[in-house]
Amino acid sequence: MAAVKPRVKVPKSASAGEVITIKTLISHPMESGQRKDNDGNAIPRQIINKFTCEFNGQTVFSCDIDPAVSANPYLEFTAKVNEAGTFKFTWVDDDGSVYTDEKEIALK
Repeated sequence: MAAVKPRVKVPKSASAGEVITIKTLISHPMESGQRKDNDGNAIPRQIINKFTCEFNGQTVFSCDIDPAVSANPYLEFTAKVNEAGTFKFTWVDDDGSVYTDEKEIALK
């Protein structure tokens, strides 16, 4: 499998109380387990099944992901920023792998 690489876009700063848009994309094949290889063997399922975003230790967005999601899942959501801090992003794979990224945001 190719290297799994998360990409996250968070504004560098925001005003207190501002609602910001966060965009995430992770390079992942999201193999559903339904396809077969050239020899007719089933390709094992391997999907990212959970995503969580925390801000200063508090969950602000979380979702379960199903096999119907295409390769390289893209998620976009909003969060209200009341203070400066760190967003932590976590993706969990079927095989137990966990991919993380962090982005800081300052107050204007």
